[in-house]
Amino acid sequence: MESSIERRLKAIQSHLVPATDDTSISLIRSNPTAGEFLQGQGFSVVLPEKLQTGKWNVYRSARSPLKLVTRFPDHPEIATLHDNFEHAVQTYQDYKYLGSRIRVDGTVGEYKWVTYGEAGTARTAIGSGLHYYGLQPGARVGLYFINRPEWMIVDHACSAYSYTSVPLYDTLGPDAVKYIVNHADVQAIFCVPTTLNTLLTFLSEIPSVRLIVVVGGIDEHLPSLPSTTGMKLLSYTRLLSQGRSTMQPFCPPRPEDIATICYTSGTTGTPKGVVLSHANLVASVAGMTLSIKFYPSDIYISYLPLAHIYERANQITSAYYGVAVGFYQGDNLKLMDDLATLRPTIFSSVPRLYNRIYAGITNAVQTSGVLKQKLFNAAYNSKKQAVMNGRKPSPMWDRLVFNKIKDKLGGRVRLMTSGASPLSPDVMEFLRVCFGCLVMEGYGMTETSCVISSMDDSDNLTGHVGSPNPACEIKLVDVPEMSYTSEDQPHPRGEICVRGPIIFEGYYKDEVQMKEVIDEDGWLHTGDIGLWLPGGRLKIIDRKKNIFKLAQGEYIAPEKIENVYAKCKFIAQCFVYGDSFNSSLVAVVCVEPDVLKEWASSEGIKYEDLGQLCNDPRARAAVLVEMDAVGREAQLRGFEFAKVVTLIVEPFTIENGLLTPTFKVKRPQAKAYFAKAISDMYNELSKSDPASQKSSL
Repeated sequence: MESSIERRLKAIQSHLVPATDDTSISLIRSNPTAGEFLQGQGFSVVLPEKLQTGKWNVYRSARSPLKLVTRFPDHPEIATLHDNFEHAVQTYQDYKYLGSRIRVDGTVGEYKWVTYGEAGTARTAIGSGLHYYGLQPGARVGLYFINRPEWMIVDHACSAYSYTSVPLYDTLGPDAVKYIVNHADVQAIFCVPTTLNTLLTFLSEIPSVRLIVVVGGIDEHLPSLPSTTGMKLLSYTRLLSQGRSTMQPFCPPRPEDIATICYTSGTTGTPKGVVLSHANLVASVAGMTLSIKFYPSDIYISYLPLAHIYERANQITSAYYGVAVGFYQGDNLKLMDDLATLRPTIFSSVPRLYNRIYAGITNAVQTSGVLKQKLFNAAYNSKKQAVMNGRKPSPMWDRLVFNKIKDKLGGRVRLMTSGASPLSPDVMEFLRVCFGCLVMEGYGMTETSCVISSMDDSDNLTGHVGSPNPACEIKLVDVPEMSYTSEDQPHPRGEICVRGPIIFEGYYKDEVQMKEVIDEDGWLHTGDIGLWLPGGRLKIIDRKKNIFKLAQGEYIAPEKIENVYAKCKFIAQCFVYGDSFNSSLVAVVCVEPDVLKEWASSEGIKYEDLGQLCNDPRARAAVLVEMDAVGREAQLRGFEFAKVVTLIVEPFTIENGLLTPTFKVKRPQAKAYFAKAISDMYNELSKSDPASQKSSL
């Protein structure tokens, strides 16, 4: 006999509008034990944030709808990164863990491996060595070198002895490294000979540092430091041997203790220290294990910067599952050789590299001759139909065409992941067809311990970033000034806000900025604008703040660049544009008429009106040369230079909707107003470097 609750649910369901997409069928159902209600959306479920408002706006993963994940479901005893690695050492003791290529007589050969058990022993020795030199629990330890096995061993040592790891990386520049070391009061720094040379230039300006350990350095070749510095300088091998002779018991952290401080490149020039606890990182990775599985037989290639949260999360996941991690040589130009040698099964990357793979294959096909081109197109279309319809494609196409492409990444990749910026739908489809493996895109940020949302392995739809990580919940908040609201049709739109155990502890020594991004209800405001597609899939469509990220992950403050270009004699007004689909900036310039006319006269250029002159390629080139000169004088970084410019006569005004009453550029309106010009500029760039550009317009 039906219960009264079941009868009510049927009555409610009969009044719901039937969905056209079977993956987005809206179901309201009860939890038979908790008596709680939720609304099914395929890959997500929707709950009301506050019952009295009657608004169903909080999305969670359908894999864990009524409880956010905080621990690994199969191993709830793992509460910290130390617990996670100890679990790996005990479970996978004799399995391959960290691999690097052997260098013999200057040549690079096969991978040499360290087992989980051996890495665990080295971890204990390094941690004991740091204790020997007086580091107390809570001390900050800097890591100033690119990916290699020692990076992970030092990080595991920090977790085992309650030290806080602080990644330092070259792309921020020496001044930023000095700032981070001082801001975080770093006491020990692990570096390599090249980064040691950088440190030596400002040793007297980093007084908190007591110990510098050189990985790959030889003690006899290390410089002697002035005794006035009070610093010790020694090799990694010496620290290892000292630790082995004075082994100390672990000093395990608590879940709420700080695991790492990840500094992100700030737009004002000052990096922000994102404080992440052990509980944050365990929850983030544990949530993802509900939808993605690694195995001890898997091999992962590590080349994405370990200073970034994307790679850190991948490493935590790899240790949990006992995956073998092979490191690249440190040279991106040799990455393809490393892939051919390692033959990984898991490949994580960013859209910029996937775009290059896409461009390389398509260019090769186009220049291969008519017959091979027809064969590729036939194979591609046939396999695409099978993949999109969930059928198994004919193995004939792999033998004839796609196995050669798969060999580019070693021939064994079963899973590709993409993050850092949006991946174009056509590129994702291309990868799925050519490599015949699972390709998943995710969305996240350092402040959320990495993943906010990711695609489901059963989802064939492209152009979105999936459903919520089971360790968090997501809602979209209205942004009326940009005309984004939850009432928008056909899809609700707004600023993406996130809440749950993955949310960071705060910005180090910066309570003010912390309060700017987390509201009184605990929601982190990401600054990204999203919409909900059918099935509870999240799609990112814009940025709220006047800050955006380029395809390679660099943040841009356009007003700063526009203020620099304002000094250019040709420029009356300037609008700089970029987005996370493209790796370069473009600019729309309202010209100073008299200056441009004077230049044209000096060059002997004839024109009928100023509009015709603005369209002259010679005029655009001259303005860009002048902008480059002004940019160099202001010391803009390489990615902050506009690569293409469009010249216009009509000024930005309040009347045409391009300026605020305080004469600031209205960015969303300017983006829409100049949409064709922006698209044309990116098309021009793609012709000169098709691999580096993938326009979203």
